[in-house]
Amino acid sequence: MSPIFPDAQLPSGQPATLGVMGGGQLGRMFVHAAQRLGYVTAVLDPDPQSPAGLVSHHHIQTGYSDAHGLAQLSALCDAVTTEFENVPADALATLATQRPVAPGSAAVGIAQDRIQEKAHFEACANVSGVRCAPHAVIETAEQLKAVSPDLLPGILKTARMGYDGKGQVRVKDLAELAVAWAAFKGTPCVLEKLLPLKAECSVIVARGWEGAVVSFAPQRNVHRDGILAVTHAYESNLPVALSERARTATKSIANHIGYVGVLCVEFFVIDDGSEHGGLVVNEMAPRPHNSGHHTMDACDVSQFDLQVHAMAGLPLPQPRQHSPAIMLNLLGDIWFDSAGQDRAPNWQSVLALPGTHLHLYGKRHARPGRKMGHLNITGADIAGVKATARKAASILGLPGLEDI
Repeated sequence: MSPIFPDAQLPSGQPATLGVMGGGQLGRMFVHAAQRLGYVTAVLDPDPQSPAGLVSHHHIQTGYSDAHGLAQLSALCDAVTTEFENVPADALATLATQRPVAPGSAAVGIAQDRIQEKAHFEACANVSGVRCAPHAVIETAEQLKAVSPDLLPGILKTARMGYDGKGQVRVKDLAELAVAWAAFKGTPCVLEKLLPLKAECSVIVARGWEGAVVSFAPQRNVHRDGILAVTHAYESNLPVALSERARTATKSIANHIGYVGVLCVEFFVIDDGSEHGGLVVNEMAPRPHNSGHHTMDACDVSQFDLQVHAMAGLPLPQPRQHSPAIMLNLLGDIWFDSAGQDRAPNWQSVLALPGTHLHLYGKRHARPGRKMGHLNITGADIAGVKATARKAASILGLPGLEDI
């Protein structure tokens, strides 16, 4: 694809325009990155108060499969991306008949379906050297009966529409498995064997139209109730050999499907008896990811900058991290006191701490579990960053200080 430069002129005389399907916080940060490079932006999202729609030049307020809305987006934009994986893949395929779309509908379709995703990971395993957890596909009653007891205890996950811990349940035996599958109303599922978990990590790469790939160093992640809570991003967060394996595997997973754009792949580090643990691929997100938010303040190029570069056909610079960082995810819970009454978080005290960078997403209403923003902490050394992160978490009333 020829580069879509910021000052490229369309027949209408307008500068080049980049579009995004989805108006959440990831779309908002993409829009900001595109605008810094001089692009006009367009967002398609049905919510009139969507965070990305509020800051974009154009906001098309329709459903993701609305033919008129998709036609509007095609007419406005020179290239289109997506900010979350549950945008209908068919809608991206429709857009791709008119404009470059990155990532493409096939890649997004794989990420939307755990069954396809597992098959993709297994197909990459010989090259990547990293397999996914032992698992079984359950789409029929016959497949349920055929499940090996060796896969239990395990986690039953719906094949589609599961994220942030939703659409999954732990099961310890075949009886519980049958009950859980019935509770999911017999929808296609994947049963994954529970593994002895030591840590979780992720790798973010960006791949261009011509196949060039750059990546950020792997980050170690801590989840609570299935939602990312803390990301550790500094050199000693993971063993070097394990980090390199994760980085290599992620590039292989992107190359295998000719991926274009920013891709995040999440891994489990398991206790397999080796010195540093084994690596198991868990899932992928065809977009920037929460665990990459530290790149906005700790690196010379962010994951959102790379998303813009990849889709517009611009050069992909290899990111350089200039500061150790910790990212704290800010959920709506901290907007309420112990009695459930509204309160304003103590930003005054938090922002008085050195190296704190607050990113709020412009959402009007806080709810428990809702992602409202994130706090990046950077500094000259790891010890100082950890100390500041603990102070910030304590001020905000975030749980799990031991995880920092």
